[in-house]
Amino acid sequence: MKKILSIALGATMAFACGTEPQEVDYTQLSDEERLEVAKEIAQSTIIVDGHMDLPFRMYNLGNTMNGEIYDFINRQESGNIDYVRAREGGIDAPFMAIYIPAIYQERGGAKALADTLIMMVERMAATWPDKVALAKSVDDIENNFKKGLLSLPMGIENAAAIEDDIDNVAYFYNKGIRYMTLTHGKDNLVGDSSYDDSETHGGLSEFGREVVAEMNRLGMIIDVSHITDKTFFDVAEVSKAPIVATHSSARNFTPGFERNVSDEIIKKIAEKDGLVMITFGGSFVDQAFADRNTANREHIASWLEEKGLSRSDTAAQEYIQKYMADNRPNVHVSKVAEHIDYVAKLVGIDHVGLGSDFDGVGDTLPEGLKDASMYPNLIAELLKLGYSKEDIEKICSKNFFRVWKSIEDVAKSA
Repeated sequence: MKKILSIALGATMAFACGTEPQEVDYTQLSDEERLEVAKEIAQSTIIVDGHMDLPFRMYNLGNTMNGEIYDFINRQESGNIDYVRAREGGIDAPFMAIYIPAIYQERGGAKALADTLIMMVERMAATWPDKVALAKSVDDIENNFKKGLLSLPMGIENAAAIEDDIDNVAYFYNKGIRYMTLTHGKDNLVGDSSYDDSETHGGLSEFGREVVAEMNRLGMIIDVSHITDKTFFDVAEVSKAPIVATHSSARNFTPGFERNVSDEIIKKIAEKDGLVMITFGGSFVDQAFADRNTANREHIASWLEEKGLSRSDTAAQEYIQKYMADNRPNVHVSKVAEHIDYVAKLVGIDHVGLGSDFDGVGDTLPEGLKDASMYPNLIAELLKLGYSKEDIEKICSKNFFRVWKSIEDVAKSA
């Protein structure tokens, strides 16, 4: 990784003065100067984010196809992304997660919910065609970028959406789904979840092997976030195409947290020319944050039991709000940069990307990385670590584009 790069200093210096760009050692700049450079990079570079839970958040707010559409275009006080903040932060292709809670695989309705969430994303593009567009390929994203449009590619989170029908993989691919996270909070028909101790299949199920093969055939990206280590290595063995963790961080920083990826898994992903897209949530990036969060939850549960209250009671709400304000753990955006740096040093710069999990991790996001307007803060931290503009372009989108095209090439050659 180069410490010297040729780029306009702070987007206002060399180019603004009409002179040739000069090589600058960005590690030697002030934080303010680095941030100006980072803002310029964010606006001029395509940024892909592997995972955002906006569709399910909209659904929870009652924004179904028959309801009033969520005001995505104007700045919102809640949530982590809207059009204004996306433009400020330079994000160009946030993957809309079509999230299926595990309860739906038990009570039914998983496919129907997926269809509803997909229609909601389609409705956003239809409502604001001058600002937002769907995207089903690298070319779509690049063309939308040239037109000044925000791309909304889609991925399914939890293969429970396909229920027990292998034909539903192609059904969702034809509806624009370009990746599928194999599990979520519970084991499903495809494989075992890292959040579930049941080990129902002992890894990938026989049906799961069929699903992986079908995803390879179609050119659908296999997302290995949320699965157990055993399931992962089964997937790595079966898949003929590269694999991606669209929103996972490095387990090195959170020992024992199987939801994050181990060094062995990171190396196997790189061996298959895949990608680890680092997620932002505090409990994913910092062990001290996770420990404090766990202690807070345990305290509140104990207090509620002692007082005979439920979370919905007014007295409980007041106490919880004050307690969390006094005891909320903090972590800085620099910790996310450390995860990126760790993966890059372990397996190379070509195998790391971004997967925020915005709108999916509540109020656990790091200082300086609370919403979609703040990608420049992360880029500035990477510049501080000595990453070049070329490196950052790879992290922001070029690595993902390479992997996505490779997966499509496998499908074409099948």
